[in-house]
Amino acid sequence: AQESTESSNTTIEDEDVKARKQEIIKVTEQLIEAINNGDFEAYTKICDPGLTAFEPEALGNLVEGMDFHRFYFENALSKSNKPIHTIILNPHVHLVGDDAACIAYIRLTQYMDGSGMPKTMQSEETRVWHRRDGKWQNVHFHRSGSPTVPIKPPCIPNGKENFSGGTSLWQNI
Repeated sequence: AQESTESSNTTIEDEDVKARKQEIIKVTEQLIEAINNGDFEAYTKICDPGLTAFEPEALGNLVEGMDFHRFYFENALSKSNKPIHTIILNPHVHLVGDDAACIAYIRLTQYMDGSGMPKTMQSEETRVWHRRDGKWQNVHFHRSGSPTVPIKPPCIPNGKENFSGGTSLWQNI
C-alpha cells in the first residue's frame, strides 16, 4: 500500500508542476499578444515597473523601466494595423520555487511587409517571471535575433527619378 501512495503523490506533484509550467507559457503568450496588439496598458499590467531587458533595440545596453518600451508602443507598434501572428516554439520552463520561473523559447513572428509580402522574423527569448500577490509579472527578459519592429533596410538611389520629378530619389532595397 505504501508504494501506491508514493506513486499517486508523485503523479499529483507532476500534474502540479505541469500546470504551473503551463501557467508561465500562458502568461508569456498574453504578454506577446499585448505587444502584437500595441496594447501598452496590458503590457504594463504584465510587466514589473522596474523591468530590465537586453534586446536588439537597446544596442547591447541593459534597459530598466518602461519608458524605453513605451517609445516603441507609441511610435511603431500601435501604428501598425497589419495583422501580426506569433508562434512560441520549444518553450522550456524552469520553476524556481513557488513564486519565480524562467522561460526560454524561440519566437517566430509573421507579418505583412510594406509591399504586402508575408515575412517571418525569428528571435530567441528568455523571460524571468516573479509572482507577487498571486499575479505573475515579467521582471527581466533577454531577446536576441530580430527586433520586435522590423527595421527598414537602407535606402539607395534607384537612378530612375530626378530631383525635378515629383517622385522620390530613393528606394528600399
